[in-house]
Amino acid sequence: MKKKLTTIFQYVFFLGLGVFLVWWSARSIDEQGWNDIKESLRHAHYWLLVPVTGILFLSHWLRALRWKLLMEPLGYKPKDSNTFFAVMIGYLANLAVPRLGEVLKCTILARYEKVPVNKLVGTMIAERAIDVISLLIVFLFAIFTQTDIIGEYTKQLISRGASGEGKNIQNAMIIFGSAFIALSLGTWFILKKFSHITIIHNFKKLLKGVLLGLTSIRYIRHKRSFFIYSVTIWLLYYAGTYIGFYALDETKIFGFKEALSVLAFGSVGMILTQGGIGAYQLLVQKTMGLYGLNENIGWAYGWIMWVVQTGVIILFGLISFGLLPYFNKKIHAPSGQDH
Repeated sequence: MKKKLTTIFQYVFFLGLGVFLVWWSARSIDEQGWNDIKESLRHAHYWLLVPVTGILFLSHWLRALRWKLLMEPLGYKPKDSNTFFAVMIGYLANLAVPRLGEVLKCTILARYEKVPVNKLVGTMIAERAIDVISLLIVFLFAIFTQTDIIGEYTKQLISRGASGEGKNIQNAMIIFGSAFIALSLGTWFILKKFSHITIIHNFKKLLKGVLLGLTSIRYIRHKRSFFIYSVTIWLLYYAGTYIGFYALDETKIFGFKEALSVLAFGSVGMILTQGGIGAYQLLVQKTMGLYGLNENIGWAYGWIMWVVQTGVIILFGLISFGLLPYFNKKIHAPSGQDH
């Protein structure tokens, strides 16, 4: 019951935050602004969203292949199709309930490929760590290639962090860090002293599986492929953002540097709220405003790109949901053997 209430709270909070940001950004648009948006959308080149859709599909496929590489050191080699279906169904679930998809994609693959869920959770965490590092690299590229715009903007954000608000955040981080250390030490003591108790023993076994999955990145057999997949995934995101500029007459003047900035800040927006709604559009709007674009048009561009990204997840997520049992209909009992 408590877990269900927590899930409901997360759903309401993140969705509510997203809806609030949509309202907050839309309320400042006057009648002339709405007319500008309608006129821009009326002359939009929507056919360009077709290659963007293909690019996003390919990025999700490469994500599935990269995830599969993390499973090989653990002795598992699931089908490409099942791995991709699990990834897309996971993304689809995340649109409904935050973080549900991360667990669901692991349980789906465990069901059809007989890979232990705890080990899959470890590989998923390792993959997310790689994504965080990749996003930081994108930010560094954006800052160092555009110190006059993005670098200065970042400096302003840092200076705000030194204010009273920043000190509150710093204090919160200290409290969180202390609590994390205390929890870790307490967990270690319980696991060591009470491992003979069944429930503690089972939890210890679960934790070992997660840690094993986390360390799988150290033993990847095809490191070059893993690196190429990781770089290509973000290059595809970058290409989709750049091609998207050409969908509107007002944004087609922007180039590679602007696309890099939009990718960096837009990616943060996709994380902040449920499915990125509200936060993605707002951050894209503010980022493009740094380059002199009318913020109303920036808001419209953010919505176009968000709709495409969300549409790809819904479309291929539903297709994956339908094809997964069909592709595995001949398998009456999932097998843990390598394919």
